[in-house]
Amino acid sequence: MPGVRQVVDYALQRRAALADVAAGRVATADACDAGVYLLQAASYHGRPTARPCPLCRQEPLVEVNWIFGERLGAAAGSARSADEISRLADAISEFTVHVVEVCRSCRWNHLVQSYVLGTDDASGGGRRRRRTASP
Repeated sequence: MPGVRQVVDYALQRRAALADVAAGRVATADACDAGVYLLQAASYHGRPTARPCPLCRQEPLVEVNWIFGERLGAAAGSARSADEISRLADAISEFTVHVVEVCRSCRWNHLVQSYVLGTDDASGGGRRRRRTASP
């Protein structure tokens, strides 16, 4: 998606969480704790992946995009489709997208990635103004 910036990948945290479950340091029930709202969002707004669930291997994971930002108003903190996020990126100055993987069978969930979208461009081409101190 054009305009993606400040990307954070949570692969190492995911790997550590799975290792904790495999080693018995964390109970599977504690790792598989997706709430009802997240499971519903996965059903309605989720994008299926080709990756099987790393714990139950019963079905492919689903990725859900959650949006956060001051300028989103009532939409902040909600799950949105990729098309909706693309439209918002053209209309809102800045917001964050959190990508969460979810297994609808065993309820495994983990934050996979986060990034910033919007019309502001930190490279200088957007509408953002930098404040500088006066001498």
